[in-house]
Parts: sequence; structure tokens; C-alpha cells
Amino acid sequence: MVSSDKKTLYVFGGAVWPSAPWLAVTALGYDDQIDVQQVNLIEGANFEPEFVRKNPAATLPTLLIPGEPNLTDTTSVIKYLITNPPKPAGKSSGTNFVAKIHEDDVDPNFALLSARNDAELGAKNAGVPGTFIRQRQAALLKYAPTAPDLKSFYDAKIKANGFLDLVYSAEVPEEIKKTWFAKSTAAWEAVRAFILNDIPAVLPESGYIGGENPGEDDFHLAAWLARIALLTGATPKEDGVLKLKGELGGAEVPQKIVNYWKLWSATPAWAIVYKDGLH
Repeated sequence: MVSSDKKTLYVFGGAVWPSAPWLAVTALGYDDQIDVQQVNLIEGANFEPEFVRKNPAATLPTLLIPGEPNLTDTTSVIKYLITNPPKPAGKSSGTNFVAKIHEDDVDPNFALLSARNDAELGAKNAGVPGTFIRQRQAALLKYAPTAPDLKSFYDAKIKANGFLDLVYSAEVPEEIKKTWFAKSTAAWEAVRAFILNDIPAVLPESGYIGGENPGEDDFHLAAWLARIALLTGATPKEDGVLKLKGELGGAEVPQKIVNYWKLWSATPAWAIVYKDGLH
């Protein structure tokens, strides 16, 4: 049984943003204070009415704090965890970096679903992204009739995910496919610029952005890098980040990022969150 005075953090070991506070739980010493529970996004478990009532956006991470409002987005959860941690934490952000890394043009979730050509779309349709989209739609259609009070939520989600289902289907109109390819190409160009310019601009030569210990920016960046690196074929190992080179247009992975990845990959938090691979 979960102790009533314990906080509960909902994550999924296949998602990007829940990994940010999940890393913080161990890095900041919350292991005995927070129960980490899995919600299977691949199966659409976040669309169960019970979970939607905990988080009206049906997203992860979600942090339940006894006697306080639920925290339902990555930024607010990290900000809460870094405020009074059991272990020393690095500094709070103090910049616009957190907002920047969550902007749509470098969205790591879109990067997962993106496809720049027929070959990429076919591979992703046959892999995790295709399964994810189809099973989400099935879950939405399953749960919608069981919760009439949440009709507007389910209607909107069924429509939005239905578009993704169309993109990934054999019946996708050519114009929609071309638009998707163009949007995907632009997204990866933005990711490339972010890696080559924005990230090195905030990273120190060594250590974390937050100083000796990971700070607010670091948890967001570590999770983002892990997802983007995964999409280039990386593993959690200390040299995994070098795979990013394949998306950098011939440029080398910035040394600051190589050093930063090596630092994170040696931590107990990284070993826990990415023990089964990057996500």
C-alpha cells in the first residue's frame, strides 16, 4: 500500500518528459518520499477516466501531493522538486532556457513521430510510433463512452490523434503526407540548430548548468537529449551521444555536449531511468 503522506509521481519508461522529474527523484534524494508509478502511454492508460480526472490533459509527468493541487506539467513538477530537495541541488534556472526547450519547433515528441520521406514513414509506421498512435486511438474510443462527463476531452483527443492515425495510414492523401514531410524536415533543422548553437551557449565547459549538482535546467536538458539521441540510434552509454552527429549536417557533436552526456551517464539517476534504454 502507498503511504498516505507520500507523493506519487506518474511516469512511463518510454516517454521523454516524465524522465526529467524521474531523474530528479534520485538525483535530489526523493527516493523515500515519492512513489514512482508507471502509466503505460503505449497502451493509452493515461486516457482512463480515473487518470484524466487527476490530470485533465492526460499527460505525464503528473505529481500528486497530499493536500495540494496536482502538478500536471514538466516545468511545474521540476520547479517543485528543486525547491526543497533532500540532497543539495544546483541552481534554479534564472533564464528562458526551460521555455525554449519546450517550444514546439524542437518538440522531442514530434521528433519521434516525424518522417521526412516515405522510407522514414514506413519504418516508423512498422515500429513503436505506429503502434503508439494506433493503440492510443483504440484506447480513446474504448474509454470515451464510459465517461460522458469527459466528452469534450475525448472528442478533441480522438480528432487530434485521428489525424496522426491518418498520416500513418496507407490512405493518407498525398498533400497531407507532403506537408508532414516538410514539417518534419523543418523540425530536424531546428533540432540541429538547437544542438549546435543553443545548448553549447548554456553549458559550462564541465559540470552541470546548475553548478556542481544538477539544477532546474539540467533535468529538462538531460531528458531532451536522451530522446533526440535515441532517435539517432544512441544508447545510454557514455559515448552514446556521439550518434547525434548523423543529424548535424557534417558537424561534430559539440564537446560541451559530449562532456555533459558523460557526466550524466555516470550517475545513479541515469542508470535507473535509462536502465532499459533511452526514451
